[in-house]
Amino acid sequence: MDVGPTTSGGSDSSSFINEKENETTILEFILIGLANRPDLQPFLFLFFLMVYLVTMTGNILIILLVVADHHLHIPMYLFLGNLSCLEMCYSSVILPKMLVNVLSGQRSISFNGCMVQLYLFGSCVGIETYLLAAMSYDRFLAICRPLHYSSIMNAKFSFQLIIGVWIGSLLANCITVSLMANLTFCGPNIIHHYFCDLLPIKELSCSDTRLIELVTSLLTFIFTVTPFLLTLTSYIFIIITILKITSATGRQKAFSTCSSHLMIVCLFYGTLIIVYMLPDAPTLKDMNKIFSIFYTVLTPLINPLIYSLRNQEVQKALQRVRCKVIQFGRIFDLQNLEQSLVIGRNHLNKEWLQKELSESELSKLSKPTVKIP
Repeated sequence: MDVGPTTSGGSDSSSFINEKENETTILEFILIGLANRPDLQPFLFLFFLMVYLVTMTGNILIILLVVADHHLHIPMYLFLGNLSCLEMCYSSVILPKMLVNVLSGQRSISFNGCMVQLYLFGSCVGIETYLLAAMSYDRFLAICRPLHYSSIMNAKFSFQLIIGVWIGSLLANCITVSLMANLTFCGPNIIHHYFCDLLPIKELSCSDTRLIELVTSLLTFIFTVTPFLLTLTSYIFIIITILKITSATGRQKAFSTCSSHLMIVCLFYGTLIIVYMLPDAPTLKDMNKIFSIFYTVLTPLINPLIYSLRNQEVQKALQRVRCKVIQFGRIFDLQNLEQSLVIGRNHLNKEWLQKELSESELSKLSKPTVKIP
């Protein structure tokens, strides 16, 4: 086996290039990341570690609230719980590998690891687009068709939507990743991104990519354009219905039920459109990575904050859970106090019995014994 020249920092190229019968195959990629300056790496590590911990904590809290509070056992918050679970998957797909690379200084990722990351990330994007569309349709029914809401958006239909979205996206991304895995990568192996995204990997291929471009265009229309149009249509009808409400209080109440979701939709689709609509120019690669952070890292972080700060039902659920915790703590303290009192009382009774016994024994000993002849 002949080993070609390395493309990264003097490391042994045999670790990522395998040459056989005049065909070179890349076995690993190099992720450029966000910054090449070594002095920024500790700051980036601490920043993204904090973001990851806060993201996981906030979304776990949302999931626990939805499960624990029976007032939130309705379709809207069932979707919200799934969205929080999805945001945790987003962060776990990208951030742990990024943190390891920043901490160790090794920016490599194996070919198989890159394909797995691409599959999981693409699946998360496809799930989120339709999940946001389902949530917007839920708000459309609640505001524009309130009399038909309970008959259409019932628990069975909600579960069917969620299961269909997850299965559909997971299966569709199997097609994309299988096509990507069959491409030939002859080098270079440097990905100008901080994770394995579709376009940067496709640019490295030296084989014909027309089939995968056709398939990805079709899947993009199905999993991005279609749910975006459904979400946009739902909110157009929602806004028209809200504007028809005569009272300011009624308009404010109706808008408050969907304002949190609307903020998430604008942030997600806004950054997604900017990232994939920007021209593929070398000068814009850094800008592309910065905007990618918004929908891959910051949106999962902001999601629980928006819903906990702006959604009244979630705030009420937090208050109820807090009251239950305080009440449980008081009951626990009372039980401990009662147990302590019982132990103390038993101890006093034991001492009293010992004292009585000792006094009776002393009295017996002090009595004179009379002998009868």
